[in-house]
Amino acid sequence: METFWYAAVTVMLAVYVVLDGFDFGVGIVYPFVARTETERRTALVSIGPVWNGNEVWLIASGGLLFFAFPKAYAAGFSGFYLALIIVLWLLIFRGLALELRSHLDHPLWRQFWDLTFAGASLSLAIVFGAALGNLIRGVPLNAEGYFFVALWTDFAPGPKPGILDWYTVLVGLTSVAILALHGANYLAMKTVGELYARATAFARLSGWITVGLTVLTVLAIPVVQPGLARNYTAHPIGYLLPVTGVLALAATLVLRRQQRDAGAFVTLSLFILAMLGSTAWGCYPNILIATSDPMNSLTIFNATAGAPGVVRHRLQLDARVHDRRLPRLLGKSPARSGIVPSRVDESLPRLAPPRRAMRHGKT
Repeated sequence: METFWYAAVTVMLAVYVVLDGFDFGVGIVYPFVARTETERRTALVSIGPVWNGNEVWLIASGGLLFFAFPKAYAAGFSGFYLALIIVLWLLIFRGLALELRSHLDHPLWRQFWDLTFAGASLSLAIVFGAALGNLIRGVPLNAEGYFFVALWTDFAPGPKPGILDWYTVLVGLTSVAILALHGANYLAMKTVGELYARATAFARLSGWITVGLTVLTVLAIPVVQPGLARNYTAHPIGYLLPVTGVLALAATLVLRRQQRDAGAFVTLSLFILAMLGSTAWGCYPNILIATSDPMNSLTIFNATAGAPGVVRHRLQLDARVHDRRLPRLLGKSPARSGIVPSRVDESLPRLAPPRRAMRHGKT
């Protein structure tokens, strides 16, 4: 059952990256491809109906992580507290930029929100990519399963790393390139004219940048986390995921060259799904890998909710409350009733004893 929840969380996060990723990508390429006010409005209108709804997948995956692996949820949200606050503020300002830009017809007002939208989208792509890099590299978990990482400590990965080092920054830049290509492909599907021409040109450029950064990121994995290849050696069927990703990226470049916009968008989406699936396959069964001691890693087995224990604790708590309150409802002292032999909290409200039954019309 733990494997099912692990796969479900992975799928929901991957779907979020695909669906909200082209929104971020549009924001990244926005200053470069949309040069007139009409083109800017066209680019924003293209994501207007979907950008807010796509974020539901992020919320749903967080809720599922809390339900299935509460210890990993607690450790991750406390350890990455600073990064999560940054993400929240970036999401807020990005949403404000999309909602408030058209409320005032003034060039300075619109330029401010245009820069906010582009900057927040770029920063979110870097932060989310760095988060993936942290999951691959590992975090300094202690024996209790908790950790805290500063924004950076040393630019080289070590036993006590920060959020940003050379590897996580590399993954962040790779994320920017992939999402920029994703956003350019989306604009190519939705626009015409000069905006379409610039979007396709940007997509061709970012496609080759994506290839180069992806190769560097994959080659760096054995340096920062050699154990990630263990699952592929034990279960070679997992190689289907990275092979699918390579073929999908190659197909994206070919389809982009042929100006088959929808096909390029679909194949890049498949590439994103395959790469995230490859990462999950390599990390399994780990959710958070410990850099200090591998025995401290949080896995799908030691980070679960432990349903039998939770139910047992709840039943014991209900029995305690029942034993304390039942004598009071009967108008008796808990100690005299024999139900609760130990000391009870006398601060609880005492109910008045029941009135005697009426006899011959008198009370």
